[in-house]
Amino acid sequence: MSLLKVFSADDEQLLCLVDAHEQITAELGQVGIKFEAWQACQPMSDSAGQEDVISAYRESLDRLMAEYGFQTADVIALRPDHPDRAELRQKFLSEHTHSEFEVRFFVDGKGLFYIHQGDKVYGVMCEQGDLISVPANTKHWFDMGEAPLFKCIRLFTNQEGWVAQYTGDDIANNFPRFEQFFDDQSHSH
Repeated sequence: MSLLKVFSADDEQLLCLVDAHEQITAELGQVGIKFEAWQACQPMSDSAGQEDVISAYRESLDRLMAEYGFQTADVIALRPDHPDRAELRQKFLSEHTHSEFEVRFFVDGKGLFYIHQGDKVYGVMCEQGDLISVPANTKHWFDMGEAPLFKCIRLFTNQEGWVAQYTGDDIANNFPRFEQFFDDQSHSH
């Protein structure tokens, strides 16, 4: 289930909880974050490779690529048995920004994005069918959990792919990790 929790950045208090996709889209849209639901235009197996996955979402991808000027699209997939899962999780868990939009479409599985905007932190649990677009220079972090299970399409304008500028702020340590996000509807350390 897609879920949005809005917290106070200062004291980590839960301000708002939204579980309806249309309301999540509206709430995030107010702070410049695109959140959409996509459907594949053709059936796809669990073992579908990069070309099959991109082909299944070609119409939606072409629209976004034209809108933002993206140059490349690829597919990243992580499974619970990936040998570098702990190292990769740590890489994404620190607050950072990018010089371009960070766009992820969840073909399968789920992942938790946190977006830090002003005095609020938006925690968004994305699942299969969700597209999230975090604007350039927006503070955020991503938690894929201890046992990651997702397949995402990534879009880039930078040919180098994922390039982060870390803020040095340890704010990400103050918010629920992937494994605790659904535990309760309040916040506790």
